[in-house]
Amino acid sequence: MVAAASYEARKFGIHSAMPSVTAIAKCPGLIFVRPRFDVYREISTSIHAIFKRYSDLVEGVALDEAYLDVTENKQSIPYASTIARHIKTAIFHETQLTATAGVSINKFLAKMASGQNKPNGLTVILPEDAIASVMKEDDI
Repeated sequence: MVAAASYEARKFGIHSAMPSVTAIAKCPGLIFVRPRFDVYREISTSIHAIFKRYSDLVEGVALDEAYLDVTENKQSIPYASTIARHIKTAIFHETQLTATAGVSINKFLAKMASGQNKPNGLTVILPEDAIASVMKEDDI
């Protein structure tokens, strides 16, 4: 079973939870790498500590994903997009990993935004653009 797929592998249609036989059929040169869950958990803990510098309202979704409510943040930064840039910078400086961020008025739209500029992107869906963003996704 494919646990995660790199962006290079995704170009071949490979995705997580795909049977390995199917993945190899789609990409015969595919390389499987043993997971290092202890390392992933350690880095995830570091990244979540960075999140906690800005808000106590952190909802972890996966080792590498979380929702933050920064409406009233610990740093008194007025814009969520500025906080996202600070977090991305801290993650890179402290882990040498890039991060993608989506910023919006709710979790659904933030998730949509985060999927638009991967890897290492930052997308903001403003309140006035929220309905248009949902309609655009429905048309796909």
